[in-house]
Amino acid sequence: MRVSAVMAAAVVGALAIGAPATAQSTLDTLPFEMKLQLARAGDDEAQRVIGTAYELGLESVDIDLAQAAEWYRQSAEQGNVEAQYRLARLVHQGGDGIEADAEQAARLYEQAARQGHRDAQHWLGYMYENGEGVGQDGSRAVEWYRQAAEAGHPVAQNNLGLIFLGGKIVPRNLSRAFELFRQAAEQEDHWGLNNLGGMYEMGWGTQADKARALELYRQAAELGNPHARKNIARLEAAVEEGARDQAGDEPEGMRDEPAGELPTVIGPGMELEPPNPE
Repeated sequence: MRVSAVMAAAVVGALAIGAPATAQSTLDTLPFEMKLQLARAGDDEAQRVIGTAYELGLESVDIDLAQAAEWYRQSAEQGNVEAQYRLARLVHQGGDGIEADAEQAARLYEQAARQGHRDAQHWLGYMYENGEGVGQDGSRAVEWYRQAAEAGHPVAQNNLGLIFLGGKIVPRNLSRAFELFRQAAEQEDHWGLNNLGGMYEMGWGTQADKARALELYRQAAELGNPHARKNIARLEAAVEEGARDQAGDEPEGMRDEPAGELPTVIGPGMELEPPNPE
């Protein structure tokens, strides 16, 4: 955490009056009122912390999204990357006193993304993939997802896996999709677990292994994935009946309705054209 000259002066002042601070004090250990003083004096990290307090209702303050946005704005204008990202999330979603503005959100995501903020990189990829606040651009979506995925972002790994599975933005690559789902699953991302289970069930990018598929579906279900619960019931019944090779038994969330086609929704807010791998 950056400790500015303003903050250092405040800590020295606290020591002079006997406040419970030490020379090693970080912003997190200071009382809220002192953080507020630092924020008003222009410390960008203090401004970010105060914004988070108002956003989440921390440190005995009431939630006030408009106040949160204002403190984030002041911090973001000084280049604070976390404030840029958190302000982007607020204006992307909108809320009490905050008008949703996808274009402003995309600009803020990009500011943070270019500084290596992996959450911002993921959301900027999402914006480009879906044409929110920017022109739809699959190549840029892939690039930003790739950067976030390489930084270990599990949702970006999953979403990039969907792109390689779908084959619309880039040529279909089942091995690459499998590897990306595996990376997300290793971080206990419930969509990654569910989708990796689907790859094992179908034998896409790997050898078919229905026992492994069920194991992954169960892990995803324990984490609350709704498709995984359906997949468990369907696959267990199909295995018992010896009917897994019948048309329409593809994994839930990996086929469309009616049965017999592959489903679409296999990630948070994501849709996928039915893949037809050879």
